Amino acid sequence: MSYEHFSSYYDLLMEHVEYEEWLRYMERIFLEHNVNVDHVLDLGCGTGELLLLMDQKGWQVTGVDLSEEMLSIAQSKLQMAGVTPQLYQGDMSELPPLGLFDVITIFCDSLNYLDDEEAVKRTFASCYKQLKPGGMLLFDVHSPAKIKAFDGAVFADASKDVSYIWTSFAGEKPLSIEHELTFFALTKNGYYERVEELHKERTFESGIYKSWLEDAGFSLVEITADFLTKQPTDESERLFFACRKIDAG
Repeated sequence: MSYEHFSSYYDLLMEHVEYEEWLRYMERIFLEHNVNVDHVLDLGCGTGELLLLMDQKGWQVTGVDLSEEMLSIAQSKLQMAGVTPQLYQGDMSELPPLGLFDVITIFCDSLNYLDDEEAVKRTFASCYKQLKPGGMLLFDVHSPAKIKAFDGAVFADASKDVSYIWTSFAGEKPLSIEHELTFFALTKNGYYERVEELHKERTFESGIYKSWLEDAGFSLVEITADFLTKQPTDESERLFFACRKIDAG
C-alpha cells in the first residue's frame, strides 16, 4: 500500500469530513467519565487536521502515522498554525515506547487499515502500556454493514487541478474491502498525470473487538455508533469504542 500520491490529495478527498465531530465525541467522553486531559497520542494522525483541533483545546499532542508523506504535510500545517508538533513515523501495531499518555486516539477508521488480527491485538496491548492509570483509548471502525456496503461502490469527482475515480470491491479476507484510487492531476507543464493506488481495509464484529480489548486489560466504557450516544444497530456505519486502563500502574 502506497501513500506517495494519496497523501497529496488526502485533504481534498476528506474536505467534506467534519473533524469537529471527533472532537465533540472526545469532549463528551471526558466530561461523562471525569477524564483529566493533558497529553494525547493520535495514532493514524494523517495530515494533522485533528491534531490541530486538539492543540486548540490546550492539549499537548503527539501524532504517529505510517506515511512519511502524510507526516510532512501535517508538520507544515501545524507549524504554519504556530504549533511545534511531536510527530513520529511508524506502524501502530509495532509502536515503540513514546511515553505515558492520558488519552490515545485512533480515529477516522485508521484501525481498519490493519487487516491482520494479531496486528490489532498488538496495537491494543501497546496502547494499554502507554496509557497512564485511568487513561483512555478511543477509536472508531467501519461497521460490518459499512464494509459490505462499500462492495461495488464507485465515487468520482472532477476539478481543474485534480480528478479522481474511487472504486471499491470485496477483499480476500472476511469483512475486508479494497479501494482502487485513480487520480488525474494537472502538472506544471499543463498535462494531466495519472497515478493509481490500492488501499485495503478490514473490520471485525464488535464482540471480537470487545474480547481483544479485555484481553489487553481494558475496561470497556461504551460502544456507540455514528457520533451519537445510541447503541449500534445492524444499520450503523461507524462504531465507536471508549476503553479505560484500570490498573494502578
